[in-house]
Amino acid sequence: MIARRSLIALSAGLVMSAGLGLPSYAEDTFKVGLILPMTGPFASTGRQVEAGAKAYIAAHGDTVAGKKIELVVRDDAGTADQTRRIAQELIVNDKVNTLAGFGLTPLALSVAPVITQAKVPAVVMAAATSSITQASEYFIRTSGTLPQYSVPVARWAHENNIKKVVTLVTDYGPGIDAETWFTKEFKAKGGEVVEAVRIPLQNPDFAPFLQRVRDAKPDAVFVFLPSGVGSLFMKQFVDRGLAEAGIKLIGTGDITDDDILNGMGKPALGTITAHFYAAAHDSPENAEFVKAFKAANNNMRPNFMAMGGYDGMHAIYAALEATKGDADGAALIKAMKGLAWTSPRGPISIDPQTRDIIQNIYMREVKDVNGELQNVEFATYKDVKDPVKAGQ
Repeated sequence: MIARRSLIALSAGLVMSAGLGLPSYAEDTFKVGLILPMTGPFASTGRQVEAGAKAYIAAHGDTVAGKKIELVVRDDAGTADQTRRIAQELIVNDKVNTLAGFGLTPLALSVAPVITQAKVPAVVMAAATSSITQASEYFIRTSGTLPQYSVPVARWAHENNIKKVVTLVTDYGPGIDAETWFTKEFKAKGGEVVEAVRIPLQNPDFAPFLQRVRDAKPDAVFVFLPSGVGSLFMKQFVDRGLAEAGIKLIGTGDITDDDILNGMGKPALGTITAHFYAAAHDSPENAEFVKAFKAANNNMRPNFMAMGGYDGMHAIYAALEATKGDADGAALIKAMKGLAWTSPRGPISIDPQTRDIIQNIYMREVKDVNGELQNVEFATYKDVKDPVKAGQ
């Protein structure tokens, strides 16, 4: 819970700004406070989200509804206490109009009391636990939720004669969401989850957990890991003999993150995942996006985090256009509800009831395409809502 003195300091800063009779924000500038893990174990997430946000600005200009867009990027190093402190500083000192970013669930949740009190929108571009948007009415999301892309994997497994599965997930919000919703769907289809294995978030070694999977002798292992750690996992999956034992690797697209997929080598081939974006997605919009993104980022391949950043900026631009430049937080959130557009990932919209994203989820298989590993789509689930909120 946020410390009482921190909320008092935030309130004092906001009241002081109003009491001086000064405008809270420069009339001709709209500031986006982008809070990301730019250092530490999840720095790849920060790098991709920032690059995605900048790619949108490069493609669409830095002025909308008479406002010049300014990105104010801050590094929280993946630590929730820092995320909360930075959010307070950005609102009170830097006078940002909206916050964005949030590489992990605990980081997003840490700012919920801050944005609620300050009435400042926060665009979740990466974190994927379903409950985040319920923590404050000022959250919207342009990434996705783990239940959205765990349920399709369970359906695919059932349809492909997989009867027994071990779930292997990182032990925090998104991992628990993935485990819960894969298991619910797979069991409903008649499948058996023979063991549920959870791995600590800051875990450097998957080997002992993979040994437990092998010992259980399932048909497949369903995996969720945070973006950026898939290379070590793939190596140890092979080293522990799971592929040799005929255990199929299935999971969410985080494990075959496009940012590092090409470096995973042969162990990744044949992995089946579900997710909302792959760099190999076949559309004119995506071809244009990938080309520009690579040109601006030393040939780095965009991943789904970059897409969350790109579309997050679209939501901000579209809302500002709808309000005709009015930067009031409540007005911006109202304008974001129900937005719909064609993204490089495909058609998407913001659910007006939940402020969460509605999007296509693609089944993919890792294949060698012209000498590069790619997540190649082979099936589409259209217009998927977050199943947690859809059932409420």
